[in-house]
Amino acid sequence: MDKKAIIIGAGPAGLSAASELLERTEIKPVLIEENDFVGGISATMTYKNNKIDMGGHRFFTKSERVNDWWLSFLPLQGKASKDDVLLDRKIELSREENAPDPEKTDKVMLKRNRVSRIFYLKTFFDYPVSLNFNTIKGLGIFRMAKITLSYFKALLLPIKPEKSLEDFLINRFGRELYLTFFKDYTEKLWGMECSEISAEWGAQRIKGISILKVLMQIFKSLTGHKGGKTETSFIDSFMYPKFGPGHLWSEVAEKVVARGGEIRLRQKVSELVMENGRVKAVVVENSRGQKEIVEGDIFMSTMPVKDLIKAMGSNVPENVKTAASGLMYRDFRVAGVLLDKLLLKNNTKIKTLNELIPDTWIYVQEKNVHMGRIQIFNNWSPYLVAEFPDKVWIGLEYFCSEEDELWKMSDEDFVALALGEGCKIGIFKAEDVKDACSFKVKKAYPAYFGTYDRFEEIRSYTDKIDNLYLIGRNGMHRYNNMDHSVLTAMVAVDNIANHILRRDNIWSVNTEAEYHEEKKE
Repeated sequence: MDKKAIIIGAGPAGLSAASELLERTEIKPVLIEENDFVGGISATMTYKNNKIDMGGHRFFTKSERVNDWWLSFLPLQGKASKDDVLLDRKIELSREENAPDPEKTDKVMLKRNRVSRIFYLKTFFDYPVSLNFNTIKGLGIFRMAKITLSYFKALLLPIKPEKSLEDFLINRFGRELYLTFFKDYTEKLWGMECSEISAEWGAQRIKGISILKVLMQIFKSLTGHKGGKTETSFIDSFMYPKFGPGHLWSEVAEKVVARGGEIRLRQKVSELVMENGRVKAVVVENSRGQKEIVEGDIFMSTMPVKDLIKAMGSNVPENVKTAASGLMYRDFRVAGVLLDKLLLKNNTKIKTLNELIPDTWIYVQEKNVHMGRIQIFNNWSPYLVAEFPDKVWIGLEYFCSEEDELWKMSDEDFVALALGEGCKIGIFKAEDVKDACSFKVKKAYPAYFGTYDRFEEIRSYTDKIDNLYLIGRNGMHRYNNMDHSVLTAMVAVDNIANHILRRDNIWSVNTEAEYHEEKKE
């Protein structure tokens, strides 16, 4: 291999880029990763043989290219998993010859049911919001009438121009439904008023969803109509690695190294060395503070844009430095909690073990707690839970910033807070808690406020550096799903392999124009 690609970060985008480079070029990838594990925010953490998915990562995509790539590392199950057997549950299995049996091998992707609901007023509501009897019963006729009237008002008199996330949500759901189900949770996530957040976040994350789309989806379900596309928020099943998302990324990393790639853990890129308008090398610092200059021909960055521009030093124009320094992020903290049981009971028609609620995750809309989401790891994969099905293993998730008291809390204090809030809203009783732990993720969510409105100044500058490619969620400061991060890496390698200098096709991933890759039913 004559050329070398330095890839900053061994998360989904970085590992995907390395794998694609080895598959399609003669370029050797060298990944520089600050953590002592691969997978980035899609890593799987372990506590006493119980595994935590840091944020919940469904493997679903509208891109057949990404889907096939995932399955090339972990093929879809051909036999029932542990919980499928115990429940005598019939699921769609792979018909491929030699499709793996999850009870006999670890290299397998499971097929899982998607159940996500909103917890509000100590009641469950469908997510996305469905206009059904349970919703009407939970909210009451008077509030439902207000929701209906406010929606039609938004339909007839939409807010123009649509500047903020608040405008975006009101135009699609009406003010009353926005206040009921969206405002409080979104402000927990971002720590900021929706009126101060760019409408672009909505375009990235709630693309194509509105009350009208909800009604159409309900009509299709009731009539059995299967034609047309399915919006991502409406999917009823997804794939999932046996041991969580980090399981897949560990498989990718293993194959990258086996094919001649290099992964350097516990090493941080502190500086980019520029020469004649191109990147010549990176300065890498290890955990002992020792520095090394690593030269390369191509550079791919998944590190936060704010840190990347800072690492480029005096070479960067002042306006770009200012725009980058004001970019903001939200961080993530989770308490893993092992329980004998939940107080919440399964009142759905979905069959579960020990009356466990069927949800993979729950959005906590309750206003009197800081908690944002709850993961039920038993339902993601039975293999995440050491004592399955006798124990319940959950994650209580919080959104914060590094300067917040919530982030600065000791693990002991944070766990105490999380357990107290779980009891407060009726999720479990204190006496049913068997164990608990805490994990953190820095810069989990690139924010659409701060100086984000000046991001084009940054992009304009970096796009002109012909051997530098920005890919992935933090690398592009875009709230991408995991499949979008993979696809940005693939498109970047397309460009490298075909000697294409443009970057617009990378930036077009996960935009309205790009989303022609629709999943057909």
